[in-house]
Amino acid sequence: MKRFFKMATAGETTGGFTVLLDGKPIRTPAKAPLVVRSKTLAEAVAAEWQAQGETIKPAALPLTRLAGTAIDLVAQRREQVVAEIAKYATTDLVCYRANEPSELAARQHCAWQSHLDWAGARYAPLAVTAGVAPITQAPEALAAYRRAVAAYDDMTLAALHLATTTLGSLVLALALIEGRIDAEEAFAAAELDQSFQIERWGEDTEAMARRAAVREDVALAARFAALHRAA
Repeated sequence: MKRFFKMATAGETTGGFTVLLDGKPIRTPAKAPLVVRSKTLAEAVAAEWQAQGETIKPAALPLTRLAGTAIDLVAQRREQVVAEIAKYATTDLVCYRANEPSELAARQHCAWQSHLDWAGARYAPLAVTAGVAPITQAPEALAAYRRAVAAYDDMTLAALHLATTTLGSLVLALALIEGRIDAEEAFAAAELDQSFQIERWGEDTEAMARRAAVREDVALAARFAALHRAA
């Protein structure tokens, strides 16, 4: 799409802040008003639009896309989204450890256990196992994580959903969204097993592209959540 505006700015509106293209408020793909509660987030979204060249590139509007997802999808099927995110506590990545080799098992413990301990103290303990055979988490623990997820507003839920599905771990996603760890630490923890294999066997082009996409999505989720928390 050819650029059709000169200036993109953040502006105050009913319910919060929006982005104005030559004074006209933008809308989501579903034609809903794009309104956020954080002026900082609105300014960042406006900056995405202002940075566009002669041709508008949707891939260069990630904050806009995630805000639209929160409004068009999360808000409309909130209970389903909460359930999708909370389900990751049943098979969380950090609860499944390697038996062998011992070096990998040690790395997993070092990278994951502190986050699991934090989540256990903050929400509820989760059981850990060695191997890939599924384990059953305590119903009360799963209920606690579902309550924690459900407590977030729609914008944060959009970021949490992206982080959880990308990382394969609700524990790591919660730590990321709450600012306990940064995007790079979350990426390193989630990709630990792959990184271990790459050290030994190398990395192919497909794996490099996948890891780059994971890193990008994790960074987006963290940035969006931080901007939304800001004033």
